[in-house]
Amino acid sequence: MILVSGSKRSGTSMWMQLLAAGGLPVIGERFPPSWEALVADANPDGFYESQLSAGIYYRTNPHPLTGAYLFPEQTREHAVKVFAPGLLRSDVAFIDRVIVTIREWREHTASVLRLRAQLPAAGVVDPSLLLPPVYEWWSDAFSLLRDVATRRYPVHFVSYARLVGDPAREIAAVFDWLGAGDPKAALAAVRQRPRPAAVDPSDLPSELGAAHLETFDTLYEHIHRGVPLSPAFVRRLNETDSVLRPRLLAHNARLKEAAVERLLADSARAQADEA
Repeated sequence: MILVSGSKRSGTSMWMQLLAAGGLPVIGERFPPSWEALVADANPDGFYESQLSAGIYYRTNPHPLTGAYLFPEQTREHAVKVFAPGLLRSDVAFIDRVIVTIREWREHTASVLRLRAQLPAAGVVDPSLLLPPVYEWWSDAFSLLRDVATRRYPVHFVSYARLVGDPAREIAAVFDWLGAGDPKAALAAVRQRPRPAAVDPSDLPSELGAAHLETFDTLYEHIHRGVPLSPAFVRRLNETDSVLRPRLLAHNARLKEAAVERLLADSARAQADEA
């Protein structure tokens, strides 16, 4: 399959729209049930998400409800959105090409926060339990680089800024690399969208230091400009992750504890209502 990957709010939906417009068969709905009424304003041309967004592996293929199985040899030119964590767990037999799109981390943070504010759960979930978007950006970018280096599948990195800055060039390059589809038809589907407002420094975790943010900036610039990562910079990335990864794991542990507490509280309330 042709996997479109990256963090949420990084341009994955736009690439799915372009691939669909270019004539490639796509897996996923423009708006899964109930989504259009909730977040259509965030992406009026559709999201093209499916159960495979979480990865193409034994829990999603065969389909958990229908039992339908997607065979690798029958889906070589099918495009599907698989977010970064899902790509890591996807069976390599299904990975024919991967388009990784990345957004500058400040824009990514602002976009995620804006989307979260639109969701009904925004007023219910404790904001402190949600992973800060900048950590999500780092975790996804670093994990993708490590996965590509480990499993060595064909991958094309492109920044969201490069795509919207010169869509004709970037779309032609991707379709030529894929060897399928109509880049002119895809180009006609490009929609210019307003850039999100700059992120407020108060929205960033206080423990993130200037050195971390500089590493984020340098990593983004390497990907945006297509500059290879030097061994020295790879060591710097590994050192940064060794500091940030325990924070991410601790946050996820707190999130799971809170989820269990909510389930127990809901169960206790249900039992009280029955009594």
